[in-house]
Amino acid sequence: MTRKRNLALDRPKPLDLSAPPGESDPRVDLLNPPEPSDPLGEALHHLRMSGAFYCRTELTAPWGLTLPPLPDYVWFHIVTAGSLQLETDRDKPVMLGTDDLALVTHGAGHVIRSERDAATPGILELEREKVSDRYEILRHGGGGAPTRLMCGAVRFDQPAARNLVAALPDVILIEALAGPDVERIHGTLSLIAAETARPRPGGEAVITRLADVLVIQAIRAWIATDPDAQTNWLGALRDRQIGPALALIHDDPARGWTVAALARAVAMSRSTFAARFTSLVGEPAMQYLTRVRMQMAVTALRDEGASVAELANTLGYSSQAAFARAFKRVVGVAPGAIKRRPRDPIAASFDRG
Repeated sequence: MTRKRNLALDRPKPLDLSAPPGESDPRVDLLNPPEPSDPLGEALHHLRMSGAFYCRTELTAPWGLTLPPLPDYVWFHIVTAGSLQLETDRDKPVMLGTDDLALVTHGAGHVIRSERDAATPGILELEREKVSDRYEILRHGGGGAPTRLMCGAVRFDQPAARNLVAALPDVILIEALAGPDVERIHGTLSLIAAETARPRPGGEAVITRLADVLVIQAIRAWIATDPDAQTNWLGALRDRQIGPALALIHDDPARGWTVAALARAVAMSRSTFAARFTSLVGEPAMQYLTRVRMQMAVTALRDEGASVAELANTLGYSSQAAFARAFKRVVGVAPGAIKRRPRDPIAASFDRG
């Protein structure tokens, strides 16, 4: 039986981008463009995760762990009891207590430990109890004061979500008594703490889903409170006219968009739109559109087994050769190289047995 692929690429007949919009593709109606949704809300909507690793961790002082680099993933640490310090190469140690949450947003390798100078063996070197394919239990330490954690690594594949994650700081800390969303976050933390303290059948499924929710809550809290969230790509999402244009691209990247089409959709002149888009987003609109398409293509090639012919067809290219040229220009390698690339060895190493 052929496995049905859930590609964001499975669309009706392809678009011919070699012809003017509105001529070869009757779906492109520049006089009545689709109503853009809330751009920031749309980006948050796309924060759907695929988890590499979830681990309930029971530790006693002195203890320490080294978490390996995991490119394209977000590490998270939820303290349900006790305390720890988190260390990365770029920042000073961050102290976390009960009900605190930290995200290491760009998959950097880092260290967590009970106290300064505690030994930090690699997490892959320690014995872990495998509960399911993505959920494990780790018990480690010297027998002293206890600390309980929920740790994990998750990945975001949709282009809008990946752009949002790229705009985040290296570490996000949500403290127990800070921030406007603290009550909601505490509610989720309480549910996770209850599940980890008294495990029941199906608990791993509940915990992993709650952890995903908590990651989104933490990102949303950072966006709401940090001045850096008002700049660059996130700032562009909030712009009254460029934000809706970004939403249109994210909603239908295979459509035959041109600068003129996007400008008209958000009631701007072509030249003003082009200049403002580049200023806020950091690259021209058509370059951004192509990058979004290629991000989708990389995910489909790597994880869904899509063919070059399928991608050329569904992403709006007039031929496989045209798609392959655009792909190599943006990604740096031919589509076949991505398809042949083995799964991330670090992520795979968590799937023991």
